[in-house]
Amino acid sequence: MSNVQGIEMAYDEAGSGPAVVLIHGYPFDRSMWREQMRFLSAHGYHGLAPDLRGLGETRFAGEIATMEDMARDAAALMDELKIDGAVICGLSMGSYVALEFTHLFPSRVRALVLAGARAQGADETERDSREQQARRVLAEGMSFVADSMLPKLLAPRTLSEKPDIVSRVREMILRTNPKGAAAAQQGMAARRDYSKDLSAIKAPALIVAGRDDKVRTIEDAEVIHRGACNSRLEIIEEAGHLMNMEQPEAFNAALLSFVLSWAGSVR
Repeated sequence: MSNVQGIEMAYDEAGSGPAVVLIHGYPFDRSMWREQMRFLSAHGYHGLAPDLRGLGETRFAGEIATMEDMARDAAALMDELKIDGAVICGLSMGSYVALEFTHLFPSRVRALVLAGARAQGADETERDSREQQARRVLAEGMSFVADSMLPKLLAPRTLSEKPDIVSRVREMILRTNPKGAAAAQQGMAARRDYSKDLSAIKAPALIVAGRDDKVRTIEDAEVIHRGACNSRLEIIEEAGHLMNMEQPEAFNAALLSFVLSWAGSVR
């Protein structure tokens, strides 16, 4: 635990060498990066995976956890650990945080990895949906979230052939604090439109999409790839929204190849 910006932030770190900050999605926690933390530390990198405010073991009492607040939390944690710059990797909601981090602290981004990402801001329909979801989790808890999200999050092959992954994702959702989940939904509803920021990204970027993702489409990834001029697009086969958990070997290989070739300067 580390006290940053008035909250006690939980995090895992492993390995030594150039830093890679792994930013989880909604409604998850840092444990979703377990395979990546092991992989990075085994290949000479310093993996850092925090629990975002209100999620996992990081407590937060507010009603809205903005993407800006989460990005500043990550930067403050890096300050605490004396990490000047890092590869910033975000998945799903974590990609919004990563984009906000890149906007706020461009000089600290050695390279950028966006998985299951979308650059556009929330339209009125999405904002209304997220606000309704926030109210519902406060009233009912997380069970309905797990039931409704699992078929969308995971690829058909994962759902039929990888019960351990299905169980792990369900348990991660169920242990999420409803207040934190609601605050994150409100934060995503209020997020900026990042599409106009893409052309200003100077760091090399890896855009990763799951072929069978029902939450974010390959077209969403292509929009970011076209907008960020120094970017590379990687599509993970037989993977849905949580491609890093469903196909960890393929995800890890793409991450390492990118860091070694396109972002070799992080060493």
